[in-house]
Amino acid sequence: MMKSMHKIGGQRMTFMRSGFTLIELMLVVIIIGALSAMVLPRLVGRSEQARVSATRADIKANIATALKLYELDNGTFPTSEEGLAALMSAPPSAANWNGPYLESKPVDSWGKEYQYKSPGTNRPQDYDLYSLGKDGKEGNDDIVNWD
Repeated sequence: MMKSMHKIGGQRMTFMRSGFTLIELMLVVIIIGALSAMVLPRLVGRSEQARVSATRADIKANIATALKLYELDNGTFPTSEEGLAALMSAPPSAANWNGPYLESKPVDSWGKEYQYKSPGTNRPQDYDLYSLGKDGKEGNDDIVNWD
């Protein structure tokens, strides 16, 4: 804040001027710009990393637990034809179905259905469960349960 003094009729009058000067505003803009330049590069790419982590957690823990509970109740995993839908509603082959084992249709972080095969090609003792990743095609970005 700046004070300015004026002399009117032999009396000094003091006026208070409120507001920011141009220099003060420029300093604030420069500081915000510097902080943004330091923080933004660290945040870029984190959303994709978070999607991969969430999908991996679904495959390794959430859906895997539901499949194990299904197998404990029924003696086998759902067939490839029954798929993961067997975790939400009883298929004809499930004599001791005590579900639902999942509350909603399992989709990966990109909104695509998980791929399920039982018995698995990569894990013939139980099942293959995987996401096709961001591109939705089989390739290097797939997130799988057999590695």
